[in-house]
Amino acid sequence: MSTQKPGPVTLAVANQKGGVAKTTSVASIGAALAELGHRVLLVDLDPQACLTFSLGIDPEDLETSVHHVLTQGLDPLEVVIETEDGVDLLPATIELARAEADLLTRTGREHVLKGVLEQLAEDLGDTEEGPYDWVLLDCPPSLGVLTVAALTAADGVLVPLQCETLSHRGVGQLLDTVHDVRRFTNRGLEVWGVLPTLYDGRTNHARTVLETISETYDLEVVEPPIPKTIKFAEAPAAGRSILATSRSSKGATAYREVAENLVARASRPKPRKTVKKAPKKR
Repeated sequence: MSTQKPGPVTLAVANQKGGVAKTTSVASIGAALAELGHRVLLVDLDPQACLTFSLGIDPEDLETSVHHVLTQGLDPLEVVIETEDGVDLLPATIELARAEADLLTRTGREHVLKGVLEQLAEDLGDTEEGPYDWVLLDCPPSLGVLTVAALTAADGVLVPLQCETLSHRGVGQLLDTVHDVRRFTNRGLEVWGVLPTLYDGRTNHARTVLETISETYDLEVVEPPIPKTIKFAEAPAAGRSILATSRSSKGATAYREVAENLVARASRPKPRKTVKKAPKKR
């Protein structure tokens, strides 16, 4: 499959339900894209800072984070950290929990992250490496200000989904939020599809849930499903993604394939919007 770079792509990885392997997906897809030769920035927008921790950085050791970038206008280049997985990280700390309140009263709060990423691309345009090919946004498990800001900044949204009945109850709410974002702050936002995670293909239940999601919400399913494996739990303890800790595991192989499919998806021409003609008067 072609790994040609599609140009700068900002992808929000969002699901307001926790425990769906959202952070694992951001770290693993980011590492897989880096393996393909892409320049990748991961942005941790979750005050729990799980992405930051899982990439080997202790949030408690950080003096500055994405919180200072969003609320105080700090230059993101002063905060970005290079990681051992070959991706750059805009880290989070618990201070980010205050950002929701700090941003609530601010005019244009939905556009604050979009402005940061545009400025970053502009600043990096003059450097030897150039701007990032991919920016992956790890959204918090809520539909608050930070998630809306991420969706406003994104070209597409990917929804990781645990293949269990209860886990897809929130998808409708997320899609309602996407609809509102499209109306008010980001007309170009596209839903790239659902990414099945914690998938146990041996059970009929997992397969049925997957089919139901696709039909109910008319969403693409990003292949292949990410298998359930203990290897994922072991990776954050090592401060690396599964692509580094268990290179040939089923999980690592699945995320590499997902990354290739996302590159292909990013290269797809955008659907043309057609304006309906008014019916002719008789």
